[in-house]
Amino acid sequence: MNVKHFFIATLLLITTVFTAQSQTKTYLQTLQEPNHWVDSVFKKLSKRQKIAQLFFVRAHTNFGKAFEDSIGKVIKKERVGGLVFFQGGPGRQAILTNTYQSLARVPLLITSDGEWGLGMRLDSTISYPYQMALGAVQNKDLLYKMGLEVAKDYKRIGMHMNLAPDVDVNNNPKNPVINFRSFGENKYNVATKAAAYMKGMQDGGLLVSIKHFPGHGDTDVDSHYDLPQLNFTRARLDSLEIYPFRELIREGAAGVMIAHMNIPALDNTPNMPSTLSKPIVTGLLKEELGFKGIVISDAMGMKGVVKNFKDGEADVMGIIAGNDILELSENSARAIKLVRKAVRADRISMEQIDASVKKILTAKYWAGLNVKQKVDENNVVAGVNRPESLALLQQLADASMTVLTGKDNIKQLSAEKRTVIISVGTPEVTTFQRELGTYYKNSVFYTLDKNASASQIAKVLRELKAFDQLIIGIHDTRLRPGNGMVLSADLKMFIKDMALSNTVFALFANPYNLAALPGLEQSKGLIVAYQKEDFMQKAAASVIKNQLDATGKLPVTVNSFFKYGDGL
Repeated sequence: MNVKHFFIATLLLITTVFTAQSQTKTYLQTLQEPNHWVDSVFKKLSKRQKIAQLFFVRAHTNFGKAFEDSIGKVIKKERVGGLVFFQGGPGRQAILTNTYQSLARVPLLITSDGEWGLGMRLDSTISYPYQMALGAVQNKDLLYKMGLEVAKDYKRIGMHMNLAPDVDVNNNPKNPVINFRSFGENKYNVATKAAAYMKGMQDGGLLVSIKHFPGHGDTDVDSHYDLPQLNFTRARLDSLEIYPFRELIREGAAGVMIAHMNIPALDNTPNMPSTLSKPIVTGLLKEELGFKGIVISDAMGMKGVVKNFKDGEADVMGIIAGNDILELSENSARAIKLVRKAVRADRISMEQIDASVKKILTAKYWAGLNVKQKVDENNVVAGVNRPESLALLQQLADASMTVLTGKDNIKQLSAEKRTVIISVGTPEVTTFQRELGTYYKNSVFYTLDKNASASQIAKVLRELKAFDQLIIGIHDTRLRPGNGMVLSADLKMFIKDMALSNTVFALFANPYNLAALPGLEQSKGLIVAYQKEDFMQKAAASVIKNQLDATGKLPVTVNSFFKYGDGL
C-alpha cells in the first residue's frame, strides 16, 4: 500500500507541475486569445483615453516631492499608459509606485532601463556585469539565471517591463553610446547571450524590450545628441545588424525598441529617424520580420528624433510609423492632442490606435495588473539584494575572466616569493591588492594615480629590485567603462617597460583600451577583467592566486594582437 500511495502521490505531483507549466502562457500567446479583462477595460476608454495609453512618462525618486507630485498630476489628468522610472532608490520607488497606481484609473505599466539590472538606475541595488563582460562568458546558463534574478528584482518593486537587453552588434570600437552595453562584435555571440538573458527575464514573468532596432552598433554618433546615419546596403543590414533581432523575435521577444537613426537603404526620406519611419517600423519589423509584440520608441526627447521634427510632430509621426508606445515625449499633453487631431484628419486610423491599446492592456494583464495589488513597502532593499543574487554576480564575474597572454606564467607565481602589487590609475589601495595580499603574504602595495609623474614612478621603480614577482592592476575609475581611459604618458611608458619584465597585468577597463597601451601584448601575463567593480577585482585576484581557471573569451577585436574569441 505504501508503494502504491507513493506512486499515486508522485503521479499527482508530476501532473500538477505539468499543468502549471502548460498554463504559463507567454505574452505573445496571451495576445492571440480572447481576454475579458482587456475587452472590459478597452470598452470604457474614450478616444482620448485610448491615445493616452500609448504614452509613457518619466518618473524619479531623486528629484524631490515637487517633481513627484507633478507626475502624479499627469497620471490623474492625462491618464497615460505607463511610467519609465529613472534614478532613485528601491524603497522610495516601491512607495511612489503604490501612490501612482492609486491615482490611475487604468493600472500603469511600470518600466525602466535595466540592462545590467536595477543598479543601472537605482542606488542600493545590484549591478550585474555590463554586457561587454557577459559577452566573454561561455556558460549561457549563467545569463539565463541572471535574467530570472532581474525579473525577481523588478517585480519586487512593482515593475513589469525591462527595456533590455541591448542586442546591438558593437562592431565599431569608436561607438560612443553602445560600446560596453553590447555583448560584443560577433552577431552569433550577441544573439546567443541576449536570448539567454531575455528568456530568463520572460520566464521570470517580466516583459522585455530588445533594442535598438534595427541596430545601433556601428555608429560613431550618440543619438541622444544628434541623428546617426547608417550608410550600409540592405544586404549588409540584413546579414549583420538585423540578425540578433530576427533571432530573438523568433524566440519570442515580447517587445522591440526602435532606435533614432537615419538609414537611407531602408527609408531614403532625408533626415528621417527610424523611429518615425513607417517602412522601418511597420514594413520591416512588423510585416517582414513578423513581429507581433509591443513596439516601443526610444526616448522621444532625444536630439536624434526632435532635431528635425519639432513641436510634437515627432510624436504624431511615431504613432503613424507603427510604434505602440512612445516613451518620454517632450510634452505628453500636447502629443495626445496632436494625435487626436491627426486621427480627425485621417493621418492615423483609430483601428491602428485600438490595436496598440489592446497590446498594452494585454501586457498589463500578463503582468498581473488585472488584479489590484500593492507593492510590499517593507524590507525592500533586502528583497533586491538576495544572497543568491550576490553569489550569481560573483559567478558571472569569475566566468568573464579572460587571459590573453601568459597562462602558464600565472600558474607559476608563488605564494612564498617576495611580491610587489601595484595599482595603476587610482591613488587608493584597491580590493585587487587586498585580495592578493591575503595569499601573497610576503608582499607590498604601491599605488600610482592616473596622472602620476615621472618622479613618482621613479620612486616606485627604485623599490622593485628587492622583489621576485610583480603584479600590476590597471584601473579605469570612471563611472562607466568606455574608451579613452586617461593615464599619463609617463604611466603608459612605465606599463610598456614593465611588460618587458616578468610582470602579470590585470586590466579593469573596457578591452578597447588595450589599443592605447602598446607593449602589453608582450607581457608575461595579461588578464582582461572588463570593469572596475569589486566583483571583477576579486575574480581577477582568484585567477592570479590560481584558485580560478579563466574561461572567458574576448568579445571584441581590439587590434592585430587581441582579436575576437581570444582567451587562453
